[in-house]
Amino acid sequence: MAHHDLDELDEKILKMIVDNARIPFLEVARACNVSGAAIHQRVQKLTNLGVIKGSEYIIEAEKLGFETCAFIGIFLTSPSTFDYVVKELEKIPEVVECYYTTGQYDLLIKVYAKNNKDLLRIIHNELQPLGLSRTETLISFKDAFRKKFPIRIVERND
Repeated sequence: MAHHDLDELDEKILKMIVDNARIPFLEVARACNVSGAAIHQRVQKLTNLGVIKGSEYIIEAEKLGFETCAFIGIFLTSPSTFDYVVKELEKIPEVVECYYTTGQYDLLIKVYAKNNKDLLRIIHNELQPLGLSRTETLISFKDAFRKKFPIRIVERND
């Protein structure tokens, strides 16, 4: 995977927009002592390089009635089913994240359900028909913390 040479201005911009994706470019420009156009161009460059992939709002699932968050380790019957299973998982609205992993699971998914009964429905009606070898479910009681990605681009010789 390609790494891109970014400078201190790129780092400062990324730190500001990762904290608040809705921050006005002019506010970023003032903090960086450059023009709004320069910020716009830098953000466009970072987007074109694939460093920035969109922006998003963070939804509190509980506020929408999704009280159960679970991580499900998936064991596949065969490595040849990876692509099929991932495509099918992507179609299940409650599956919000999916990772290829090392270790005991072939895939690890994050699922939001209305409650434990709904989680059981998802496992039985959505996951089991995919022909998985087995699954292992870990229910999250609550988020301990969520962090933003650490922006450390420029080597410092302190």
